[in-house]
Amino acid sequence: MGLVVQKYGGSSVADAEGIKRVAKRIVDAKRNGHQVVVVVSAMGDTTDELIDLAEQVSPIPAGREFDMLLTAGERISMALLAMAIKNLGHEAQSFTGSQAGVITDSVHNKARIIDVTPGRIRTALDEGNIAIVAGFQGVSADSKDITTLGRGGSDTTAVALAAALDAEVCEIYTDVDGVFTADPRVVKKARKIDWISFEDMLELASSGSKVLLHRCVEYARRYNIPIHVRSSFSGLRGTWVSNEPHAEQGARKVEQAIISGVAHDTSEAKITVVGVPDKPGEAAAIFRAIADNEINIDMVVQNVSAASTGLTDISFTLPKTEGRKAIDALEKTKSAIGFESLRYDDQIAKISLVGAGMKTNPGVTASFFEALSDAGVNIELISTSEIRISVVTRADDVKEAVRAVHTAFGLDSDSAEAVVYGGTGR
Repeated sequence: MGLVVQKYGGSSVADAEGIKRVAKRIVDAKRNGHQVVVVVSAMGDTTDELIDLAEQVSPIPAGREFDMLLTAGERISMALLAMAIKNLGHEAQSFTGSQAGVITDSVHNKARIIDVTPGRIRTALDEGNIAIVAGFQGVSADSKDITTLGRGGSDTTAVALAAALDAEVCEIYTDVDGVFTADPRVVKKARKIDWISFEDMLELASSGSKVLLHRCVEYARRYNIPIHVRSSFSGLRGTWVSNEPHAEQGARKVEQAIISGVAHDTSEAKITVVGVPDKPGEAAAIFRAIADNEINIDMVVQNVSAASTGLTDISFTLPKTEGRKAIDALEKTKSAIGFESLRYDDQIAKISLVGAGMKTNPGVTASFFEALSDAGVNIELISTSEIRISVVTRADDVKEAVRAVHTAFGLDSDSAEAVVYGGTGR
C-alpha cells in the first residue's frame, strides 16, 4: 500500500461529530496499510465569519494581517482532527502550511505555490504518524510572511503535497458523491460522472463548477496526480479525474460522451469600455491597466466599430470582488486612452457546455443556442474553445438555462435525485 493524500472540506468538519467521523475514515485508511497525509479546511463557515469580522473592523483590511487572521480557521480544525485521531489510538501530528513546507509568492490573499519542501511531513510519516496539514495557506519565499491561496486553496494544497510526496492518489472529500454533469443543487437529475479527463475537468472548473477549483486541476494535470472526488458522508465510489482511467476507477475511455457537463458561474461581473478609438494599441492599454493591478479577466468581446465615428465598445468579464479595483484603474487611463465612459454590471451569469466530443460532433452549438432560446434566455456574450461554449446571460435566468441545456443534451439521470449531504459544495 502506498501514500494517500486526503483533503476534507469545511462541510465535512463543520462540527465535533463531523470531525470524529472524518477521523474514523482517516484511521481506516491507515489500518488498511496506507501512509496518510490529510489536508483540512476551516470548520463550516468559519472563513466567511472571519471575513465578516475583518470587514466590520476595517473596510479594506491590510493583506498581511488579513492572511494572518484567515489562517486561524484551518489551524483550529487541524488541531481538533489530530486530537480526534489520537483518541482512536493512532498518532497524528498537525502542521501549518509553513511547517509543511508550502512555499508561495508574496501576493497576499491569492498567493501561488512556487515550491513544496515537505521534510517534516516525510519525517512524521517515517515515524508511523498521520500528518494533518492546514490547507489554504503557506509562507512567502521572500518576506517569510504567512500567505493564503484564495478560495479553494485547500484543494491546491492537497494536490501540491501529493505531487511533492509522490502519492498514489489525492482524495478530495466534499459533501456530494463526486463530479456531476451539473450542480446537483440546481439540477436535481444531474448524473454522477465515474471518470473525467483533466482537460474536461479543467474546463468545468474554470467555468464555475464548484467541486474542484481550476488551480487544483492544473496542478494535478502538470504532475499527473490522479484525483478521486468523493463524499465524506458516504462510502460510495466517487469520480476519478486523470489522464487515463484505470481499471479500479470504474470507467473506460471508449465511447466517451460528447458532453461532459454544464457549469454555471454567478461570481463574475461585466465591464464595458464605451467609445474606444478603433486604432492599434487601445485594447492593449486597457488590458495593461487591468493586468498591472493583478486582476484576472475571463471573456472578452469587441464590437465592430461604427464607420461614422471610428469608435468601438470592448466588454470583458472579471470576478465581482475585483470590480471596484478595475473601474478605478480604468478611470485613471481615461484621458490617455480616450474612451467615453465605463459601464459596470454585476447581475450576470456565465453558462458553459463542456465536452471533448464537441470537436467531432456537428450541431452541438446549434442545439445549445436552441435550448437557451426555447427557455427564453437572452445571450449577451459568447466565448468558445475546442471543448467549451460559454455564454453570459442575466443572473435571474441562470438556473432555468442550466436545466434547459442539461435536458437538451440528454444528461438527465433516470435514477434517484443526486444527494447533497450538506454545506455549499466546498
